[in-house]
Amino acid sequence: MSDPDQPGDTGEPKPPIEPAMDTPSGAPGVSGAAEAGSVAHAETPLPAPPQAETGARRGRILAIANQKGGVGKTTTTINLATALAAVGQAVLIVDLDPQANATTGLGLPPKGDRYNAYDLLVGAATLAETAQKTIVPGLDIIPTTVDLAGAEIELVGLERREYRLRDAIEGQCGAWDFVLIDCPPSLGLLTLNALTAAEAVLVPLQCEYYALEGISHLIRTIERVKNNFNQKLEVQGVVLTMFDKRNTLSTAVADDARRFFGNKVYETVIPRNVRVSEAPSFGKPVLLYDLHCAGSQAYVHLAGEVIRRERVLASIEQQAA
Repeated sequence: MSDPDQPGDTGEPKPPIEPAMDTPSGAPGVSGAAEAGSVAHAETPLPAPPQAETGARRGRILAIANQKGGVGKTTTTINLATALAAVGQAVLIVDLDPQANATTGLGLPPKGDRYNAYDLLVGAATLAETAQKTIVPGLDIIPTTVDLAGAEIELVGLERREYRLRDAIEGQCGAWDFVLIDCPPSLGLLTLNALTAAEAVLVPLQCEYYALEGISHLIRTIERVKNNFNQKLEVQGVVLTMFDKRNTLSTAVADDARRFFGNKVYETVIPRNVRVSEAPSFGKPVLLYDLHCAGSQAYVHLAGEVIRRERVLASIEQQAA
C-alpha cells in the first residue's frame, strides 16, 4: 500500500535544517519528548501532549497543493500534521484526494461504514459527523474513499460548486489550531474547493526540473482563485521535498526556487529517505515508524517553522487591526 507521493531512498542524507525547533512555551518538541521517555518506541503512538499557545489563529486552514503528482503532498500533510500535534497543536486533516492515501497512511481503512469527505461536499453530513480520530493524539481526519472521484462530476451541477467545502467548514474549525487539506494532483473542482476554503497554500516542491517548471501553473491558478473566489488566499510557504544533496540538480532546483519565491521557501528541506517511503505501508506517519530518521526530524523542524511563520502573520494582522 504505497503512496505515490512518497520519496525514495538514496542513503538518508541529512537535510540542511535549523539547529533546533522553536516549540511553543510549555510544549515539548518531538525530539525532546523522545529523550524524556514520553515516546518510548518509534512504533508506538505519540503520547497526548499538552495544548500549546502559539500566538497564531485557531482554525487556520492551509491547503497542501501542487497539481503535479509525486511531489510529496500527502507525505507532507500526514507528517507535518503529526509533528504539529506532537507539540500540542490540535490538527484536522481533510483528505480531498480520491486516492485516499492520507486516510490509509494514518491507519484508517480506505472504505468503511462512516461519513467521509464526499458526504461533506454533497451536504449529506456535517463537519462534526465526518471528523474521525486517528492513532495520533490531537490529530483528526476527515477520511475519503475512491467514491470522491465521482464528486467532481456531481459538483458541476450543484449550486455554489466552488464553495462547497468552504460552506461546510467555515466558522466550524475552532476546535483545531490547524486544518490541513490534502489536495489531489490536479487543478479540478476538488482542488478549487480546497483553495476557495483555505486561507493559505503550502506548496510541496520536488527538487527536480519538471516540478519547478510546473509550479508556475499552480501560482497562476492561485492568483485566479484569489481574484475570483477567495481574496484572502496567499502562499504561506514552499517546502522543498525529495532533496538529495549528492545530486547537483537538487541543489540547483533549490537555489532557483529560493531566487523565485524568496523567503516564502522554508529553510527546512525534506530529504529523500527510505523510512518515509516505508511508513505508509504500516499505516503510520514516519514520526511513529522511525522518530529518529532524517525524514522525521526534517518534518519536526518544518512544523517549528510553520508555527513561527503563523505567529508572525498573526502578529502583523493584530497590529494592522
